[in-house]
Amino acid sequence: MIFQRHKILNSSQLRKLADHKYAVTSSSLIEPYLQPYWNWLVLKLPLWIAPNLITIIGLLINILTSLALIYYNPDGKDTNLPPRWTYLLCAFGLFAYQSLDAIDGKQARRTGTSSPLGELFDHGCDSISTVFITLSTCSAIQYGSFPKIMFIEVFAVFALFYCSHWQAYISGTLHFGKIDVTEAHYSVISVHIMTFIFGPKIWSIKIFGQIELWYLIIAMTVLTGSLVISDFLATIRRGGSGKNGSTVAGTSIIAPILPFLFVIVPSYIIAVKSKSGIYDSHPMLYLMTFGILFAKITNKLVIAHLSKSEMDYLDSGMWGPFILFLNQYFNEFIPEYHLVWIAFIWCTLDLVWYCSNVCLDMCEYMNIKLFTIPYNPPKTAANGK
Repeated sequence: MIFQRHKILNSSQLRKLADHKYAVTSSSLIEPYLQPYWNWLVLKLPLWIAPNLITIIGLLINILTSLALIYYNPDGKDTNLPPRWTYLLCAFGLFAYQSLDAIDGKQARRTGTSSPLGELFDHGCDSISTVFITLSTCSAIQYGSFPKIMFIEVFAVFALFYCSHWQAYISGTLHFGKIDVTEAHYSVISVHIMTFIFGPKIWSIKIFGQIELWYLIIAMTVLTGSLVISDFLATIRRGGSGKNGSTVAGTSIIAPILPFLFVIVPSYIIAVKSKSGIYDSHPMLYLMTFGILFAKITNKLVIAHLSKSEMDYLDSGMWGPFILFLNQYFNEFIPEYHLVWIAFIWCTLDLVWYCSNVCLDMCEYMNIKLFTIPYNPPKTAANGK
């Protein structure tokens, strides 16, 4: 069934998605300084390249470069095993992803092919990249030596990303603060470059007495998180843009917390109850599994926002964690390591299936292509036209 074509969006959702207008505010500190570079870069692209193709290429680069580091350091704590070049590769991958992600919208406006599908596709790719950016950063800083801190750090980043789109679902406008995603991306690039130059042991250097350098990353997360959460809570207090302070879909502004709890609570319980210590022994695989599930529910939240519809709280991806929970109930009848791989594969295929069908739904309704755009080559004297 997972490979079969299946309509995800109903006619009302498709109609509202097609009518959606992009609304965003940004007070980023560094984006104004990057705009000249982005404007220069987009002009280097041929007019026949589709904006969504730019987005997916950036995402694939980011995933592959992150996986290279995770492959060499699957437990996130080996300071000697990962080759130095993997850190530089991650820095390049994230820089390429960030640059391409910044110019896909510019290419859409340049070619006259802007559409709600582009916004949806962009946010969907962002949700996936967040998983791999976070895990590669944890691997570079050797957070695997502190598994509880790594768990909190990873899910804190997931929560911040989710809250950004939750806020948009409430207010109808996506808001980027002074220190937000662009600043975070360049901070992570700096982390990888520092690790490449000085080695991962640099994060164990003590500063200000007994404080190790990796605490600065925690502090940055707390600072960024405080700004995002403060803005999010202010939105909650003001109420939503829908009827009686509801969301854009006229639903409860609190209800979107349920899908996120359906991810984080099982992930914690399964890790704590595991007799084989599955999280401690294979943290990257474990967090990737739940990260892919997080990306799926974030995509559903974005669709609910753009289509002004109620969010679907239950998800087929939850079968992955469910088999892990069921196996623990039966005293780990099947080795957990094998089951985590099964859960990871299931969640990944489920995400790909869901996103593919959503994109196909929109392409069919709007009569557009996902990775190609109309293009008429310029007439030249050479071809006699």
